[in-house]
Amino acid sequence: MLTIHAADAVLGAPDGVDAVAVDGGVVVAVGVCGEVGPAFPQARLRRWSGLIAPGLVNVMAVALLEAAYHPDPREADELGTDPLTGDAVTALGLDDARWGASARRGLQRMLRHGTTAVAGTFTRPTVRTAVARSGLRVHAPDGRDANAPVSLDPLAGMREPTDALGGPPALGDPADLAVFAVRDATELASVGAGSCVATVLGGRLVFRSS
Repeated sequence: MLTIHAADAVLGAPDGVDAVAVDGGVVVAVGVCGEVGPAFPQARLRRWSGLIAPGLVNVMAVALLEAAYHPDPREADELGTDPLTGDAVTALGLDDARWGASARRGLQRMLRHGTTAVAGTFTRPTVRTAVARSGLRVHAPDGRDANAPVSLDPLAGMREPTDALGGPPALGDPADLAVFAVRDATELASVGAGSCVATVLGGRLVFRSS
């Protein structure tokens, strides 16, 4: 569906540029909403408050999905809500089905942090299936990020978080976007990806904060 996403600004774009149009999973226009809108009169318009940016890549996805357990909300009283690691995971004695369910919950949490791609090679079959079904793009492992902290926030602990954000969306790019409740890249680097209010993957709105 042809959709225009308009916010206060677009990451890395010139002042005044505040809209990205997507169609069929591809970016088809980036510009001023007052000009993009008339160019696509049939488009749905979604207005957001904040900054539109390309979707983020979580380079620690393997550790998050294959070595950490994301508790089911029904387990919160016993296990809490934060991901479990190390001996706490070992003590659970997880089978393949529980690893797969945990991965699905972890992937949903990634979407809530503006993640549209993960990096790594997944070896657990049920986790690999969960990743494939999520629609998240899978990138090859990147050794430069080997020391990144294990976090749902892809920007956490990076020396230069603004560099990790890349440039603005461009014509022909995959329509993988995130909208953050911040004014600019500097504020985003400061508050982190937990400020995400919407995630668009392949042109589809897959997360929207309540």
